Amino acid sequence: MGLRIKTNVPSVAVQKELRKAADKTDESYAKLASGKRITKSADDAAGLGIAKKMEAEVRGYRMAQRNASAGVSLVQVAEGGLDESTNILTRMRELSIQAASDTVGEKERGYLNLEYEQLVQEVDRISKTTTFSGKELLTGESDTGTMEFHIGAYAGENNRISFDADATDATASSLGVDGTNIADKESAQDNLGAIDEAIEKVSGFRANFGAIQSRLQSTITNLDTAAVNTDAARSRIEDVDVASETAKLAATNVMKQAGISSLAQANNIPNSALRLIG
Repeated sequence: MGLRIKTNVPSVAVQKELRKAADKTDESYAKLASGKRITKSADDAAGLGIAKKMEAEVRGYRMAQRNASAGVSLVQVAEGGLDESTNILTRMRELSIQAASDTVGEKERGYLNLEYEQLVQEVDRISKTTTFSGKELLTGESDTGTMEFHIGAYAGENNRISFDADATDATASSLGVDGTNIADKESAQDNLGAIDEAIEKVSGFRANFGAIQSRLQSTITNLDTAAVNTDAARSRIEDVDVASETAKLAATNVMKQAGISSLAQANNIPNSALRLIG
């Protein structure tokens, strides 16, 4: 090759390779800084599309998991109210048995009746004040009919759990204890059958709530597993392998340093031509 002053071809060639090494270094730094193998669609267009779809799925699973947890909370609120209603009915039964005996005088029976009537009112009050997000849960009048919990990352019936909010009516009148009293022995004796039926009815309500809660808990576990596995699959596609990328960065840095050294030497080539002139 001849000696030229105007165009330093070796320097231009080295600069080209140096720019390529610098670009690779910048890409490696960007990937390591972001933690992602795909920082732009040019890196892997198909992989980016798949990864973003999986990311949407994971976020859908997480939101569905929160929906299911909220459903569990709703059921727990309703079941908590029924639990106290059961305790009250048990106490009412106990008072009825006590008042049904002639060992209790009329005056004492009157005292027992005061507590009994207050407990009837409390059963009714609990049913009307047990609410979740403003919806009554124990009156059979939630105004929503069938409630649905969306517990999937997609649309469709298989991603919803339905719950009949109006099937549970635990008011005193529905339980058959409204208007009952133990003011006399005969009334106290007659109450026992009605109270037993009320306790059985409340137990049926609680069994239904327990079944729904158990199903929702299983759903939460399944959603958590699906979210973890999907996120792991997305990570394998989109996230950077730090070990591989740092090794690539180290090699690129060596090439970059070699290019800088070569450029310094290439820039001195025109000086050799100048010696011939002088």
